[in-house]
Amino acid sequence: MTKAISYLLLATLIWGTTFPFQKMVLSGVSPFTYNAVRFGIATTVSFFLFGKGNFLKGSLLGLVLSIGYITQIWGLTITEASKSGFIVSLYTVFVPFFSYLIDRERITKIQLLAFSLAMVGSYLLSGGVKGFNFGDFLMLVCAVSFGLHVVLITKLSRNEEARNLLFYQFLTVTMVNVIFGFKGNWLLPLKTYMVAAYSALFATLFGIYIQLRYQKLIGSNASALIFLAQPITSTFLSYLLLKEIFSPSQTLGALIMLAAFLLSSISLRKVKKAEN
Repeated sequence: MTKAISYLLLATLIWGTTFPFQKMVLSGVSPFTYNAVRFGIATTVSFFLFGKGNFLKGSLLGLVLSIGYITQIWGLTITEASKSGFIVSLYTVFVPFFSYLIDRERITKIQLLAFSLAMVGSYLLSGGVKGFNFGDFLMLVCAVSFGLHVVLITKLSRNEEARNLLFYQFLTVTMVNVIFGFKGNWLLPLKTYMVAAYSALFATLFGIYIQLRYQKLIGSNASALIFLAQPITSTFLSYLLLKEIFSPSQTLGALIMLAAFLLSSISLRKVKKAEN
């Protein structure tokens, strides 16, 4: 159990590093092209390491993940980045819903409190949300997709080895982004390819492999609370690397999210005791 939590936390911290890194190299680059390159690298490496795997289950995960990425990219062209960040972070709220619907996993009182704090913290960290437009709706679809993806990983990995759910999942995301970004510029700067390779190998291949291997051991709800470390890491690195300045309310939001993350450790300890 401790090993599972440690690996999931490591994957979460790696995910958090990709946001400032990608922001540094994606100016003027089509997100569809970038995602196609990123997942194309992950597809190729996973094939040589693990083979093809299960077509139906892998493709299902890939389709759900693709919907999340496409609606996120589309929504970003319509709505503000701060609003999009908050709405997408709501995927953690949808995890308990899908977890109960698909897995009959009930949320505990401590988890409910942690999720509620995370919503407030994310709202403040995003700088607040005013109005609701079609772009916001797309971001909401993205959040639903990411939440569903988390729960499907838990569900499908129980009866299938992690290695069998990688290749077709990444291939599906790659092909969808190739279709949407077909007319884009595929000649990218070297630094963009380097960040894409980093994201592909560590955030995508390693991160999702860890999810498939260990998430089923502690459940979707507890895993989603661990994932709260992602925006905290992104915020910290954005301050260090991008010199982004945060308002007092945004700083408070980050601290509240940190509190929610620390509160989740209580939930994780209870999970460990239940297992023992």
